[in-house]
Amino acid sequence: MNTTRAEATKMHDIHSKANNLPTASEITTPKAADQTIWNAVSGYLQELLSPDAYQRWFDGATCAEISQSEIRIAVPSDIHQVWIETNFMPELQSAVSQVLDASVVARVCVEGSDAVTTNDSEKAELDCSVSMLAADKASLDKKLKGVGLNPLFNFKRFVVGRNSEFAHAACTAVASGSGVSYNPLFIHGGSGLGKTHLMQSVGNRMLSENPNAKVVYLTSEKFTNEFIDSVKKGDLEKFRRKYRKADVLLIDDIQFLAGKERSQEEFFHTFNTLLDLQSQIVLTSDRPACEIKHFEPRLISRFESGLTVETQTPRMETRVAILRKKMDDWDVKLTDEVIRFLAERIRSNVRRLEGALVRLATYASLGGTTITIERAETLLRDILREEGAKQVTIDAIQKAVSEHFDIRLADMSSRRRPANIAFARQIAMYLSRKMTQSSLMEIGDAFGGRDHGTVIHAVKKVEQRIGKESLVRDTVDLLDAMLQR
Repeated sequence: MNTTRAEATKMHDIHSKANNLPTASEITTPKAADQTIWNAVSGYLQELLSPDAYQRWFDGATCAEISQSEIRIAVPSDIHQVWIETNFMPELQSAVSQVLDASVVARVCVEGSDAVTTNDSEKAELDCSVSMLAADKASLDKKLKGVGLNPLFNFKRFVVGRNSEFAHAACTAVASGSGVSYNPLFIHGGSGLGKTHLMQSVGNRMLSENPNAKVVYLTSEKFTNEFIDSVKKGDLEKFRRKYRKADVLLIDDIQFLAGKERSQEEFFHTFNTLLDLQSQIVLTSDRPACEIKHFEPRLISRFESGLTVETQTPRMETRVAILRKKMDDWDVKLTDEVIRFLAERIRSNVRRLEGALVRLATYASLGGTTITIERAETLLRDILREEGAKQVTIDAIQKAVSEHFDIRLADMSSRRRPANIAFARQIAMYLSRKMTQSSLMEIGDAFGGRDHGTVIHAVKKVEQRIGKESLVRDTVDLLDAMLQR
């Protein structure tokens, strides 16, 4: 028995003894030990998938073979293999990594696939199965598009980094049915940071596991327009049936309901009805719920009653991974030097990063020439100019505010609370929130490890004083102009 299997067996023995089960070391045959390890893997897998998905696709799976580099999972048919490889490989690999070494790769094969199939009737049956699978996939894609979901926006195609790992984990839990307490799930973050991709991944996963589920996806603008039309036509009951009987309601850009009182009233009752029915609600916004102006407090409190997650600007290594993933998807070839150049120079959001890659890929395919850094700079001149505009940092804001109010820079992160220092600190937090892409947590850390609630309070306080006191408004405008120069 190799080292990987031995370590996994030992881990399984500990788990088994704790639960009064037979241990792998008590089983004499290697094949039985392999199956025991698979039992441990499948235990983790059941935590990642809904009961229906596990029963339908993994219930008949067995362990065909374990080596130092891979574990081969045998499934009953080609349909099982293709469906698992298309939809559930991230979860399968995650479960394997929990039991075996992280370097062990999960493979899916059909039971007895080592044997050569020469029987014509078996070949015809296989062809029929593959055709049925293709038809099922086409039917699912048609249903997804009918709902308004993009089939390409799925978990498999989403590149997870430190900027999005919490949001990704929450969406995966909701999609698998294990995130029942995450209702509503509220995702916020800047433009082009993956909110819509994650939200649609939830809908895609739920429909792939249960094609009969009633998944509703739309923007808040569409919700408002349909509501107004239904009122004009006197058909409000039909509108309510559509949205209040959903199993899953996905609403993008909820902040656009701000100021629309009647639409907010209608959504409030829709929201309550769905929660009573235990239907899942997922919302996205470009800012935290508490920062959306002209929104009813009762709606804000409901948005905050579930789980709130944030997508942040991706770090360098994540930007490189995103580019490499897109290159594989689009069959694009660029040098490592150019990839790092793009990742270093385009930092604001993923959408702009992908746009730059598309431009370079198109030029390379039409011109048939290799893309150099010099050529990339020429082709992306407008994007790089916009990205290269002066980036305001929290450090720069703290320095400018400290100088303006004649206080020490150290007071920005100190615990001192004299009125003049506390007010200057609040203005610095307000400007940091408005002029940088830093998260609430990152801003709090920069101001002496304060929590995000303190930052939110500072932002609201300054906004209130700007509305009432012209001196405060002029001070903030002056600091803003200084920092922009």
